[in-house]
Amino acid sequence: MNIVLLSGGSGKRLWPLSNEVRSKQFVKIFRSKEKDYQSMVQRVYQQIKEVNPETRILVTTSKTQVSAIHHQLGSEVEVCVEPCRKDTFPAIVLATAYLHDVKHLSEEEVVVVCPIDPYVEKDYFEALEELAVEAKKGKANLVLMGIEPTYPSEKYGYIIPDNTEKISNVKEFREKPDLEKAKTYLLQGALWNGGVFAYKIGYVLKLAKEWIGFKEYNALYLNYKTLVPISFDYAVVEKEKKIQVMRFMGQWKDLGTWNTITEAMEEKLIGKAIVNQTCENVHIVNELDIPVLCMGLQNVIVSASPDGILVSDKEQSSYMKPYVEQIDQQVMFAEKSWGTYRVLDVEKESLTIKIILKSGEKMNYHSHSRRDEVWIIISGRGRTIIDGIEQTVCTGDVVTMQAGSRHMIIADTELRVIEVQMGKEISIYDKQKFA
Repeated sequence: MNIVLLSGGSGKRLWPLSNEVRSKQFVKIFRSKEKDYQSMVQRVYQQIKEVNPETRILVTTSKTQVSAIHHQLGSEVEVCVEPCRKDTFPAIVLATAYLHDVKHLSEEEVVVVCPIDPYVEKDYFEALEELAVEAKKGKANLVLMGIEPTYPSEKYGYIIPDNTEKISNVKEFREKPDLEKAKTYLLQGALWNGGVFAYKIGYVLKLAKEWIGFKEYNALYLNYKTLVPISFDYAVVEKEKKIQVMRFMGQWKDLGTWNTITEAMEEKLIGKAIVNQTCENVHIVNELDIPVLCMGLQNVIVSASPDGILVSDKEQSSYMKPYVEQIDQQVMFAEKSWGTYRVLDVEKESLTIKIILKSGEKMNYHSHSRRDEVWIIISGRGRTIIDGIEQTVCTGDVVTMQAGSRHMIIADTELRVIEVQMGKEISIYDKQKFA
């Protein structure tokens, strides 16, 4: 089976744990079987492989998320990188062309598309295999998964089937409704549209030719910036006549807000946190190395990270986005393919960062034209290369780089480094990479 996982998101709905480069799906708040914490991305990827280890997975995402995906899933995971964000129709077309032209899958191969971050169990992924089987039959160009609704929701679009069978034709679609309309949709047997569907590769390539003018991967990639942003639902699903829906009645949650996230959390306290006996329904997620104490609170979420601190009534947390958009500061924490970095201190002409490189990983060979840098090795062993000269480093060593010098660091063991950047113009854009 071929699964395309769509990874997007702006990083505002789970602030302060999410930011421009760490969207909600990368936040580690769920316990794994090994008892450490894992993210939604890691949870979904692991579940797919447990159901069918032979499943081919392709993650489609923007450039800003590639490092986080490789950090959490490993360098072997297949990624289709969007040159820029253009909504789900261009993203799915690009991924489909990638499977056909780069991975050499035939036009008769079936692809299942789903979000990367649903909170589901094993039966969901077993249902994806059923979805692929139905699409392979060719009775419909698209086969959707319709989620059996548990309450009248205003957050989802609705699929109205023409009968009550497990597989049925689609009668019509409805946009996200108000509460009263949602109630009427449920009386009509409507299903939630969870953004999950299956199709044959040739079907989407044909649409790409008709809508965009070309269907080859290289042409799509080079012209991606010129494509019109539009969702797959608007461009394809709601216009397709040969379309079916398959009912799914298992657990399915869209964990899009702090309120819904806390419903799925196995632990109420993550990180250094204390609540007294008068607290009720309080969840704390603390990524800082300082304690958080709560007393006498009810129905509250507290979250602390290098990017900020949130204290909110759980219901009100669903309305935080416009307030978060008013916050203007640089990203203070990010996951890279080689490890992580965390900003410790920001001054007018200096920036201090803690870097952790995983064993065997390395940074790109690069230079900065407008700043000097200092590396202080606080633990581990590795090597630096500065202007072509290699040197071993270990705990206590200090390495200096002048502006313009080419440099990189390689971790022979896990390497923890304090990096101090100094200059009048410190910017993430002041970087030139070398082979």
